[in-house]
Amino acid sequence: MTTIGQYEFPDNLYYDTQHVWARVEGNTVTIGLSQFGQDIAGDIVYVEVPRVGRSVVKDEPFMSMESGKWVGRIKAPVGGKIVAANEEIEWESALVNQEPYGKGWLAKIEMGDSGDLATLMKADTPAFAAYIASERAKYNK
Repeated sequence: MTTIGQYEFPDNLYYDTQHVWARVEGNTVTIGLSQFGQDIAGDIVYVEVPRVGRSVVKDEPFMSMESGKWVGRIKAPVGGKIVAANEEIEWESALVNQEPYGKGWLAKIEMGDSGDLATLMKADTPAFAAYIASERAKYNK
C-alpha cells in the first residue's frame, strides 16, 4: 500500500489521470474511483451503471456519476467489453465513498488489448507520486 498524504493507493492496482483504478485479473479489469478521486468529487449521490455487453473504448466516457458538487463522465482506462456492472452502487452510491477499493467498484471490462495498461501508472512509482502531489496542490488536498 502506498500512502500519499492521507490517501491510500493499493500497489497492485493501475491508475489513470482521471483517478480511476484498475485491478487486472487475467483478461478482466475491475475498475473503480480511487480514494483521492472520490474525495475530490465529494459524496457520490448517483451512479449510472453501464450496460453489460457494451463495448468501451480506452479514454472514452462509458458511465456517469454525480456528487453534490460534480457531475462527471467516467472514462474507460482500458478498451474492451463490459462483462459486469456493480448494480449495488446504483441504489447505494455511498459505497463509492465508503469502500472505493472494495464494494464501491464500478465495472468489469474484458480487456481487448493488454497494451492499454502501458499508459496507466502504478502507485509506487515516482511519476505517480509527482502526479498526485500536483493534483493535491490543484485541489488543495
